[in-house]
Amino acid sequence: MSEPHLLPLLDAPPAERRDAARNRELLLDAAKSLVERCGPRSVTMDAVAAAAGVGKGTVFRRFESREGLMAAVLDHSETDWQAQVMSGPPPLGPGADPWDRLLAFGRSRLETTLLHAELIREAGRAGTRSYAAYSFVAMHTRYLLGELGVTGDLPILATALLAPLEAPILDQQVTIEGFPLERVHAGWVDLARRIVGGDATRAPVD
Repeated sequence: MSEPHLLPLLDAPPAERRDAARNRELLLDAAKSLVERCGPRSVTMDAVAAAAGVGKGTVFRRFESREGLMAAVLDHSETDWQAQVMSGPPPLGPGADPWDRLLAFGRSRLETTLLHAELIREAGRAGTRSYAAYSFVAMHTRYLLGELGVTGDLPILATALLAPLEAPILDQQVTIEGFPLERVHAGWVDLARRIVGGDATRAPVD
């Protein structure tokens, strides 16, 4: 099984004129900076327009709505994370044992989802990660399971591993029920061990 390729996110725009693409990047950079400084909930279309030095109508033309803008910021961060998985340093990136990569992937996905939880909520319906984004993590998980010699229905097993790392589940466990991060992570590692089994999981986990 070959390693999955980096996929363009479903919400990414089609090919644009150079000036239009430049304006889009300018607006995204302004929105990202405001999200990092003020938090997603405080970011308005007016504030993004002012930070980018354009009229508010330009922001609406590029992203249609505030939810669309938040989804674009989310997709931008998703693309950066995918690049780390595909070509970053091990163990998240290539070059490590597949079990170590799976553990690093789970921890990173958990932390990334929690980091962007408010952004995901502010993106509304668009905040559910795009089909292409989910397809990438599903294919990568299936690839690692295959490398580990796991048998059975790999797409279903991969879904079982990914579900606890998605925002609605983490909202319930961490925000509502108050589970500490380490409990959630330890539970996910236990699930991964049960799915993978065998000698591949005998190495100690920090």
